[in-house]
Amino acid sequence: MIDVTPAIGIREDELQFQFKLASGPGGQNVNKVATAAELRFDVARSPSLPEAVRARLLALAGSRVTQEGELLITARRFRSQERNRQDAIDRLVALIQKAAEAPKPRIKTKPSRAAKQRRMDDKRRVGEKKQARRPMGSSGERE
Repeated sequence: MIDVTPAIGIREDELQFQFKLASGPGGQNVNKVATAAELRFDVARSPSLPEAVRARLLALAGSRVTQEGELLITARRFRSQERNRQDAIDRLVALIQKAAEAPKPRIKTKPSRAAKQRRMDDKRRVGEKKQARRPMGSSGERE
């Protein structure tokens, strides 16, 4: 069992790993050993996630989620398979923790009287500036 938050835990059997050849540094090791870890977690059908967290996680993960609702995380930072496996799990846990935080509700506010006054003063100043740019009329007054 992987503890994500005090209320949310994920069973190990919900995670599927596949190991592939990694790119990057590592010399001959990189050509021989499948060290890159690909983690698949079925977000859409996971019994461990509450519905609200599931919806936020799907939105948060974006393009990492397949059409079937599986979250795909690829870890290839390290040279060992076990460290990449743990890195993928850590990234999944961090993503779920972020999704578990409920968004703070927005509180509607109104502009203050001083802010309204500043806005009106600015509008008046711009209007006067544009008025001053107008050509003079025949009677000497501005049109």
